[in-house]
Amino acid sequence: MTTIRPLAVAIDDRAVPQLVDFCRQQGLEKLFLVADVRTYAAQGAVVAQALRAAGCDLKEIIFTGDEVVADAAHVLDVLVAAGNERRAYLAVGTGTLTDITRFVSHRTGAAFISVPTAPSVDGFASIGAPLIIHGVKITVNCQAPLAVFADINTLAAAPRAMIAAGFADMLAKLTSVADWRIGRLLWDEPYDEAISVRTLDAVQVCIDNVAAIGAGAPAGLARLMDALLESGYCMLDFGSSRPASGAEHHYSHYWEMKLLREGRPAILHGAKVGVATVLVATLYDRVRQLTRAEVADLLEAATWPTRAAEMAQIAAAYGDLAGEVAAGQEPFLALDEARFEQLKRKILANWDEIQAIAAQVPPSAEVAALLAQVGAPITAAALGFDDAERDLAIANGHYLRDRFTVRKLARVLGVADC
Repeated sequence: MTTIRPLAVAIDDRAVPQLVDFCRQQGLEKLFLVADVRTYAAQGAVVAQALRAAGCDLKEIIFTGDEVVADAAHVLDVLVAAGNERRAYLAVGTGTLTDITRFVSHRTGAAFISVPTAPSVDGFASIGAPLIIHGVKITVNCQAPLAVFADINTLAAAPRAMIAAGFADMLAKLTSVADWRIGRLLWDEPYDEAISVRTLDAVQVCIDNVAAIGAGAPAGLARLMDALLESGYCMLDFGSSRPASGAEHHYSHYWEMKLLREGRPAILHGAKVGVATVLVATLYDRVRQLTRAEVADLLEAATWPTRAAEMAQIAAAYGDLAGEVAAGQEPFLALDEARFEQLKRKILANWDEIQAIAAQVPPSAEVAALLAQVGAPITAAALGFDDAERDLAIANGHYLRDRFTVRKLARVLGVADC
């Protein structure tokens, strides 16, 4: 697995000339550009023209469908179009196109360069490629880009909904880092305090610049893009998405998979994650309200579902995908009575620290207010989901990863339905 950071990063109005110079300096004469019709119009055509003018041998694939999904079909399309020549890849676009390109380049032993067209996700500089495989959302560790070149004017011209999605994806780190700390405390998950602090520092940059980001000001968007890249570096340095993905991402993954199964239009990743962050922050609101005495009573009455009961729940929620989902939940499916009693003792013994972690998450109303400042949706209804679909994500999203989050904690305490 490659953990090398990008050799060059540019977020300014000379990003394209710097991209050409970088390719020349690195001896990258054969290139393959991946874009869709929108991102090609926004940036790809200019990039292609500049590279060809510089004498580069450039091939390209431009997806023309209404919706591009990071799945096996689109990966195969890129592999077929690229042929068997060794070329460096250019991902011109946002999260989905970057993920497709990251995976293909890594599996073919080639480098790739990221050319973001909107500050919409934190995955540009990370190693993970979230893919839909057999209907299940998984993240495959691949590689970071060789370089990142983002034209600030292109970022500023991006749809406001995509800018809002990028801000929401950053705000989600408020709950993902808290979940990570709880996972370390209660489930002995690998953890890095320095990386968690870096992640939260990047979030604070976005909060401090929320007005400029909401207004689409280039200076604000440069700060947002810097923060998105820093979040990617944190994932890169840790070796997984754990610093940037907690229960809020699990809700989002559930909704994404549901939309795909039902043939419904996709919703921006950050938009889903932002709404889910409000919901998860509500769980942290509830945790902060519980006294040690109340927790002791809740734990005394707590039981953990049997494997059979959990398998039935997963089957009801995921249908034909249940087997693959359950495989990722094995550590929790295998939780026997002795281990569950040990977990309950650990929760009570560490309640003060759990409260301290919860106190670092802003109230859900404050999270919603920050999202509203950039025009991001704050309710499931605003995404087009009804109350039942909202509740399905809350009840079943946690099955998609084997991470211990506040959602798992709420299940143990019996306060999950909030």
